[in-house]
Amino acid sequence: MTMTDAQVRAALQSLPIELPSWGFGNAGTRFGVFPETGAARDVFEKIEDAALVHRLTGACPTIALHIPWDLPPAGMDWAALAAFAQEQGIRLGAINPNLFQEREYMLGSVCHPDPAVRRKAAAHLVECAEIAGIVGSQQVVVWLADGTNYPGQDDIRARRGRLKETLAEGYAALTPGVEMLVEYKMFEPGFYTTDLPDWGTAYTICQHLGPQAKVLVDTGHHAQGTNIEFIVATLLDEKRLGGFHFNDRRYADDDLIVGSANPFQLFLIFHELINGNDGRSAAPVSYMLDQSHSIEPKVEAMVLSVLNVQTAYAKALLVDRAALAERQAAGDVLGAHTILRDAYETDVRPLLAASREELGRPADPLCVLRGDAAFQESRRTREATPARAGGGGLGS
Repeated sequence: MTMTDAQVRAALQSLPIELPSWGFGNAGTRFGVFPETGAARDVFEKIEDAALVHRLTGACPTIALHIPWDLPPAGMDWAALAAFAQEQGIRLGAINPNLFQEREYMLGSVCHPDPAVRRKAAAHLVECAEIAGIVGSQQVVVWLADGTNYPGQDDIRARRGRLKETLAEGYAALTPGVEMLVEYKMFEPGFYTTDLPDWGTAYTICQHLGPQAKVLVDTGHHAQGTNIEFIVATLLDEKRLGGFHFNDRRYADDDLIVGSANPFQLFLIFHELINGNDGRSAAPVSYMLDQSHSIEPKVEAMVLSVLNVQTAYAKALLVDRAALAERQAAGDVLGAHTILRDAYETDVRPLLAASREELGRPADPLCVLRGDAAFQESRRTREATPARAGGGGLGS
């Protein structure tokens, strides 16, 4: 039996999608930064833009911060910044330590052979754990650029020992209810080894750290052809799936808008998230976007990303799971596959529009945004006024 439209709408309205602060500022590629008129220039404008996306979609109650890109200005504490976000109608979300930009991290951060560099990295992890406790965040998300470029450059097992030891210092600083999400990436920037290259490595690190450590899956961080749905199902079964950084890719970590290159994969991921829960809603993990938006209008790109996530989720909710189980048990290969295809090919746009209207949001948020003259004028006004003091960001 499939879910009713009312049940699907209720599930959609209960799925929070966290926005990344770094997706609202100017960004670029290795070749340059491409400025956009009115792009967010400081943490306040990032929060304001995230709040606008939430007002349009009703699905984005939190914004993830990257430290030190999103530090509050001198004289303002974290509690005050959290209050500013609440005034805008959202909350501060996951805290992301930056362990890859400092000059000292050229040979790694938590895995660096120099104990002084590792102490600096550990202190930053502790700082971010403390910030999470102050602002009421539920996650500290750790991604590392640690790796090596040449055989013999460093001792691989020694680096693993340093990784566990240094992350443990940050983990120990977590307050109750806050999780450390350990993110992995197959490559970059190390050309020979990467210290957290895959979900299995991340999983074993989480086992070492403790129950508040879980794996974060970035959908762009895998080798070509990797079955991400299998990873999701396995981590759910082991109760170690912490959440996602949603994006899309064609070749490597392109950070394209989620669902733009391979929407069927996103649908299948949500299918496993529902299967691994109660069959009627996605597992209660963190759903976050991680996209740089280097050539797209920032706010429009974020709204479209949210719509794509909701579309994939709605289709996955429509899978007739009882019929699917029967076909699977009978060994009916194509019959089972057809049930998934039928759900995926359903036009869910009317259902999504009705769900948004029930929340008092526009049926087509992207269309409203693109036709909003006041929004366009606010971008020009922002460009003409000084930015408020605060942390910078990639490309600032």
